[in-house]
Amino acid sequence: MQVRNKVFIVTGGGSGMGRQLTIQLVKKGARVAIVDIQDSSMAETAKLAGPEKVSTHRVNISVRLEVEAFATDVLRQYGAVDGLINNAGIIQPFVDVKDLDYEKIERIMNVNFYGTLYLTKSFLPHFLLRPEAHIVNISSMGGFIPFPGQTIYGASKAAVKLLTEGLYAELKTTNVHMTVVHPGAVNTNITANSGVSTPGSADASDAAARTLSSEKAADIIIDAIEKNEYRVMVGSDASFLDKFYRLTPQRAVNFITKQMAKMKR
Repeated sequence: MQVRNKVFIVTGGGSGMGRQLTIQLVKKGARVAIVDIQDSSMAETAKLAGPEKVSTHRVNISVRLEVEAFATDVLRQYGAVDGLINNAGIIQPFVDVKDLDYEKIERIMNVNFYGTLYLTKSFLPHFLLRPEAHIVNISSMGGFIPFPGQTIYGASKAAVKLLTEGLYAELKTTNVHMTVVHPGAVNTNITANSGVSTPGSADASDAAARTLSSEKAADIIIDAIEKNEYRVMVGSDASFLDKFYRLTPQRAVNFITKQMAKMKR
């Protein structure tokens, strides 16, 4: 689907990939309704992208009634919407499941999975009436291979993966396209926005050098929309782990476990 002259919703649009997705969509001729819980961050995104092409909406996507009210409001404002990018997400504290309290577990699932589900279900009836529509759900490489200390986050992103793939199967004969995206290490504010700290690493500078810019990640995602791609790996690390895990799952998990152990030193 070509994005020019289309209306998109981008969640988590206040920073990181969401901000860059908004900026690049506007550059390609789209209008964007951004969703976030930080008014100042959304205002900065709108300023950078072009306020005349962007509207900002403060919505807690983990609350279904807020999402449904937003859907009603944004459809009234724009008349029609053509695309949804479920980008908003949070990670968990870097601790094992046995040490993670239920409040944090529920918050992760509510934002990452239910937030994606609420937005999708709220707009899907409308999308089915459009000549063409596209839903992009941002999963993670943690959604197909486990990372110790991020097990619940990974489970939430695995749920997003299966939700997207299931919707693809259900919508295959319709005008609604589905894309699931698995980013690797991308330079975003997800850690700060999640209110967690990362474990130290002796190879921090090397890891930073391997981190993909949010601008490049957004470019890859928008290209996938325009090509109606089914599944997208963002970053060489995600591509490598995808192949490694499919070839030999247990060895791949052992490899990740060793790498995570090094980060804690």
